[in-house]
Amino acid sequence: MKKAAIFNPYLDTMGGGERYTLAVVQALQKANYKVYVEWKDREILKKLEERFGFALKDTEVVGDIKRGDGYDICFWVSDGSIPLLRARKNWLHFQVPFQKVGGKTLINKMKFFRIAKVICNSQFTKKFIDREYGVNSVVIYPPVDIKRFKPKKKENIILYVGRFSALKQAKGQEHLIDAFKKVYDSGLKDWRLVLAGGAEVGADSFLKALRGSIMSYPVTILESPDLATLQDLYGKAKIFWSASGYDIEEDKNPEKMEHFGISTLEAMASGAVPLVYKGGGQVEIIDDSINGFFWKTKAGLKEKTLQLAQDNKILRKFGKNALIKSKNYSYERFFEKINSLL
Repeated sequence: MKKAAIFNPYLDTMGGGERYTLAVVQALQKANYKVYVEWKDREILKKLEERFGFALKDTEVVGDIKRGDGYDICFWVSDGSIPLLRARKNWLHFQVPFQKVGGKTLINKMKFFRIAKVICNSQFTKKFIDREYGVNSVVIYPPVDIKRFKPKKKENIILYVGRFSALKQAKGQEHLIDAFKKVYDSGLKDWRLVLAGGAEVGADSFLKALRGSIMSYPVTILESPDLATLQDLYGKAKIFWSASGYDIEEDKNPEKMEHFGISTLEAMASGAVPLVYKGGGQVEIIDDSINGFFWKTKAGLKEKTLQLAQDNKILRKFGKNALIKSKNYSYERFFEKINSLL
């Protein structure tokens, strides 16, 4: 059996990039590769299985994949640096639109000779990566399990799912709480806001500040919910909010934007209508005024939220369109893209 090596330095953050990595693991296993993941302890597999619902029993954890030496293929998630990879075929993956990291140095150019494909998670990421490193990357969008996320009996819930962290890529939960207060005070007294996400890395002080800002408003914070809880929330939510990238200058700090938006797609697959900040990779997902809305100001977010909440006909129509659009990002399509590279 052929051997595949996987390296992702951020596995314990358990965010969208880690979900993408596990999808690659699945695709390689479907192509009859034995998969080895570099990490310091095997417990990471159990944590990933619980968070994302992936079966990883045929995956092995090793202390060092030796940059792919001895493997048929190596999938490496970059932290901005370019590794010297040694597998028979090497794929370098960028989740983050790095810039100003000296990407076009001579040593990097030499390392790229060993890399068969540079893969990005969105056109947004690709724009910055190609410019920074002088490459022509391919875009393979992250998949969403459209069979696992489905609409349920809807409730008056506005949902956001994303990491609780203000380290590198702030998700803007504080802006959502502020906006919800205004929406609630404008008459949506029977609605509530739910913020859910991972809290494993760099979240303590941020979460404390968020909880202190809620006051008496119906806002719920769920730390590191399991997959079943997320499925239930997505299914019941009518509206999905995202403030990722708000108040950020996109060209100056693209790494702080939403690079793609897997949680937005999961919400759409569940029939929730997305209202997301217009920036980053999310503009590639949503068709404005067809299956969701973009917003640029908190006043705009408030206005569009009230419009949806007070017009069930539009809410249902957009929700149906969102579900249809989500099918373009199925695992089957993702596997086809990976197979084409193999």
